[in-house]
Amino acid sequence: MSVNQREIGRRTLFAEIRRHGRIPRINLAELTGISRATVTTITAELLREGLIEEVMSESSDKGRGRPKVDLKVRGAARLIAGGKISNRSVSLVLLDFEGTQLAGHEVELDQTAHESGELAALLAGHVGELAEKIDRSLADVAGFGLGIAGIVDAPRGFVHWSPSLTARNVEFGKILTATLGIPVFLDNDANLVAMAEKSFGLGQGHSDFIVVTIESGVGMGVVINDEIYRGTRGCGAEFGHTKVQLEGALCRCGQRGCLEAYVADYALLREAMSASGGQDSRQVEELLAAAKGGDAVAGSIVERAGRMFAMGLANLVNIFDPELIILAGEQMQASHLYAEEVIEVMRKLIVQVDKAPPEVVVHKWGNQMWARGAAAYALDNVSELALQEMKDHVA
Repeated sequence: MSVNQREIGRRTLFAEIRRHGRIPRINLAELTGISRATVTTITAELLREGLIEEVMSESSDKGRGRPKVDLKVRGAARLIAGGKISNRSVSLVLLDFEGTQLAGHEVELDQTAHESGELAALLAGHVGELAEKIDRSLADVAGFGLGIAGIVDAPRGFVHWSPSLTARNVEFGKILTATLGIPVFLDNDANLVAMAEKSFGLGQGHSDFIVVTIESGVGMGVVINDEIYRGTRGCGAEFGHTKVQLEGALCRCGQRGCLEAYVADYALLREAMSASGGQDSRQVEELLAAAKGGDAVAGSIVERAGRMFAMGLANLVNIFDPELIILAGEQMQASHLYAEEVIEVMRKLIVQVDKAPPEVVVHKWGNQMWARGAAAYALDNVSELALQEMKDHVA
């Protein structure tokens, strides 16, 4: 067997073991088409490296003959951290190599935008504190996945723009890797929500779906054929920055007419301030409550945001024709953008054919789950690194 075939075999078999949780060797051969002899050879290598382990099969008949053995990923093989930077907080989780969460950590930030080195140092300190919760250290963490809002070239770890950074065009992945001293895997936070939905959320069992995130801004993650779609420049699927009005409202990205500039928290507050001649100091929660309570100005602002959002969703359906759209995020507690009236407007704006429109579901989840998506992204990459490192041990 060539070195290349062995690498492909390792990757295939390890992926099947992870996917099934625990599985007998014989089933691996049947599922992958790899010969039993090769399965035995490669799984022996994975066992020797400590990446998988043998456990007694749950179907074993105790006390009768030789016990049956399953293979599973060895949880203790690696520690993986994941983080999500929000407007004013950082959420972190620590997973073992199986993907089981071991610890979580929440930190409030005193400002929304940071200098890149300052933010990297802050994150390094908090990942270290996260590891200390299970009596480990930052040096014990095999990889760190981070979700950050903005336009991110994930393969390069390059941030073109983010509301969390004071500068544009930052090689933030390299800065983080140098500061933490461990591999760092950076991506747009909405992409990592899509990863979370695919791995352990509502996207399980769906090969094609769209996740729209609603927080202080609007993001989107697209899954096509079980893969996150990022575009040729690594910065595709920027739903919040699609244009809904020519020469329209100013967006925080610096352009005008973006969807986010009409539906994000800051956009609603700006409209309220403008309508009051600069006198309205209400927070978003107060503005939404006033709209529900019959306040005409607040109601008009919220109603327009809903129409803009419905138009944006209709454009997504007309372009992608997805099976499922998931509206996700902690801010989904505010119902003005996912009310049935908004979804109904979307249905009226899409191309009409003799088939049901896409299913739209709401997933209200907190930042810890976003961080788990980042950790899942890091887990995939750390697994790949672990398999690549085995090349040195090929006889």
